[in-house]
Amino acid sequence: MHWKRKLFLTAAALTVSAGLVYVLWPEPLAVDGAVVQAGPMQVTVDDQGETRSHDRFVVSAPVTGRLTRMALHDGDAVTRNQLLAEIAPVPQSLRERDETVARVAAAEAAEREAEQRARRAEADLAQARREDERVRKLVQDGFMSPQSAEQSRNAVATAGAELEALRFRSRAAAADVTLARAGLSTTGGGVQVRAPMAGRILRIPDASERVVQAGSPLLIMGDLTALEVVVELLSSEAVKVSPGMPVLLEGWGGDKPLRAKVRRVEPYAFTKVSALGIEEKRVNVVADFVDPPGPIGDGFRVTARIVIWQTDKVLKVPASALFRCEQAWCVFAVEGGRARRKAIEIGHRNLVEAEVIQGLEAGQTVVRYPGNQVGEGVRVRVRDAV
Repeated sequence: MHWKRKLFLTAAALTVSAGLVYVLWPEPLAVDGAVVQAGPMQVTVDDQGETRSHDRFVVSAPVTGRLTRMALHDGDAVTRNQLLAEIAPVPQSLRERDETVARVAAAEAAEREAEQRARRAEADLAQARREDERVRKLVQDGFMSPQSAEQSRNAVATAGAELEALRFRSRAAAADVTLARAGLSTTGGGVQVRAPMAGRILRIPDASERVVQAGSPLLIMGDLTALEVVVELLSSEAVKVSPGMPVLLEGWGGDKPLRAKVRRVEPYAFTKVSALGIEEKRVNVVADFVDPPGPIGDGFRVTARIVIWQTDKVLKVPASALFRCEQAWCVFAVEGGRARRKAIEIGHRNLVEAEVIQGLEAGQTVVRYPGNQVGEGVRVRVRDAV
């Protein structure tokens, strides 16, 4: 009986001890998890941008005189050669008339130069198209790489854009001739100012009757069917951008992003003071719409995401799981219910995820937002794995 009682007390003590250990044993640390997997990825350069008319004209007073009140308003549609304003000029002296004649001659010479440049651009475009046909045939026969075909197509697109720009420049030169000639001829005692192109009135600074000097801006007009986007990038970011890169336009007011394509990275930088009072070097990046801009007008703000790198399939890990460990990047992988620190090598990276080159495999679970409590060998419980 004595040994039975002793055995009973020992078993009871062990049971109580086991219960206390179970009660006092710390719970596994609850963490957010993510599964390492392969999928598409892109790296973008993001910044605010602004839309503007590709061809914006500032219509100025050709002569000094009294401007009659303009009946047009901001947003009005005008046709080419439509009467915009009328100025009653002051009598011209002989010297002023000679200057006006010289301005007409200079404007006519500039118009002829613009026309010749446009003809040369037409020839360049035709040559680029013939070259594209030859390259495409060589690519189909296997004598050239597909990259050569992409370069030839880009050359055709560039030549086409250059031709379009020169055509608009020719129209602008013709408008300058019209404005210059307006200083020599009057109708009903006044000089008529007419629209250099069909478009819309973007802004009239002052429509009131007043005395204006020659060269004073009267109104700004442009073609809203030919919009472009201007993005002011930091110079350190602009060097990563090149013509032809795709652009995603967000924050314009619609439900989905609009597509655009980089046309030009301007070759000079300008100084701009940020909201924090820091001087920054900025570069204008100009992009053309690929999707119809819809209700967007001139001067609208957008958020531009310029895609500088993308791929359809790459092993990636959430950026929220990364942390620095000495000179490498590390993550905590969940193995057997415990956190294991792993040093990994990453490639491309954006704000959301990073490309994994070495150190992880698809299907592994990593800890997102690892806190100070997470360490090597700590028991963890993944409450949400995405």
